[in-house]
Amino acid sequence: MSKREKEIVIGENEARIQKNIIEELATRFQEEYERTGNKKKFYIQTYGCQMNARDSEKLKGILEHIGYIETDNEINADFILYNTCTVRENANQKVYGRVGHLKTLKKSKKDLMIALCGCMMQEDAVIETIKKSYNHVDIIFGTHNIYKLAELIKAKLDTGDMIIDIWKEHKEIVEDLPSIRKHDFKASVNIMYGCNNFCSYCIVPYVRGRERSRNPEDIVNEIKALVDDGVVEIMLLGQNVNSYGQTVDNEITFAGLLKQIEAIEGLERIRFMTSHPKDLSDELIETIGKSTKICSNLHLPLQSGSTRILEKMNRKYTRDQYLDLVMKIKAVRPDIALTTDIIVGFPGETEEDFEETLEVMRAVEYDNAFTFIYSKRTGTPAAKLEEQVPEDIVKDRFNRLLETLHPSVNKKAKEQVGKTVKVLVEELNGQGDGLVTGRLSSNHLVHLKGDKDLIGKIIDVKILEAKNFYLIGEQA
Repeated sequence: MSKREKEIVIGENEARIQKNIIEELATRFQEEYERTGNKKKFYIQTYGCQMNARDSEKLKGILEHIGYIETDNEINADFILYNTCTVRENANQKVYGRVGHLKTLKKSKKDLMIALCGCMMQEDAVIETIKKSYNHVDIIFGTHNIYKLAELIKAKLDTGDMIIDIWKEHKEIVEDLPSIRKHDFKASVNIMYGCNNFCSYCIVPYVRGRERSRNPEDIVNEIKALVDDGVVEIMLLGQNVNSYGQTVDNEITFAGLLKQIEAIEGLERIRFMTSHPKDLSDELIETIGKSTKICSNLHLPLQSGSTRILEKMNRKYTRDQYLDLVMKIKAVRPDIALTTDIIVGFPGETEEDFEETLEVMRAVEYDNAFTFIYSKRTGTPAAKLEEQVPEDIVKDRFNRLLETLHPSVNKKAKEQVGKTVKVLVEELNGQGDGLVTGRLSSNHLVHLKGDKDLIGKIIDVKILEAKNFYLIGEQA
């Protein structure tokens, strides 16, 4: 039996165990409901990235199968779960603050169960702090074993003890457990877990573990099932999707996986993130160029336009290599909408380094960017670097960064005016009656007249006007 075959057997056995526990708890909760007439409610607060959002969908699926119903008010909840992020230290402080407030609520609701999971829980110091100062928390688990939520709830109910289940690395990948999607017509699918890049400012590899790719057959089968259930748009998720396939038995690249997904009948749109420049291969660029389903939007984090700073960040590409990639992408997909991440004030960043970042921004003409002021993160190599940039200089540079970005964003939005484009209508617009909101393939947001019957449909829309952060259109 190959390593892959053994992993499949282990994963199937574990999935069977968890499903049995879910059914056992569902019976217990149903009996309690028949006795009391009260359905137990859950509340989930999700912090951080789309990976965490996808994890929360899985957690919701487990809770609903057990018998909980969701509430949007934690005061009404019988089970409160915070799915945490630890990219920045102030994120940790927010969670501590929220958990601290729950102590009073816990005193008034003795059966309230409080659980913490996610990246923050992978830090030893955090676990010690919770055990010492927040002992009203009932369940603590991390990023590698979210599928065990039902088992952890059962352990809490059976023992009454604080349950802590933290794994330092991935074990088996467990498929085919419940999940609750936010939308009927689009869904996120994990294609891999963990990260091998170890950028000097980032804590993710330490809390999410090393890269592990899912088996391509499992991914394709999951997407086929979603399409059969009405999904037309898929978002493929991974910390670095470009390096997909390096841990599976059969040789496959991310481009190869995309070709298999492209062949799924009924699927209209494919998105993916995050895409690391160092692994953006010519094969992948060619695949993007030939595809009729991959959306014309690529998120390609730059972080800095200075090769010197990129080296200190351990990004493993240079300014010129990044710009070469942009030229190749635009050559095969002239309509591509490029977005990026940029960090201002990384330790040692000089005025010359910063100007090089602005030069790259002007050259690329991004459709949008996520901009960040560098935040020292304990546990990362960058936190030990000297030459921390003074706060007043960082704030000035950050403002200049936005001043450079906004003309590009406005220009790219105005280029859509007059075009008739395909729009996936996603929701009713909360700002006005008779309006709906959707997204172009380029990921631009558009508002237009319509009703709820349009939600989930891809329609032709003529773009009439470009505002600062959205477009105005009408059905063509």
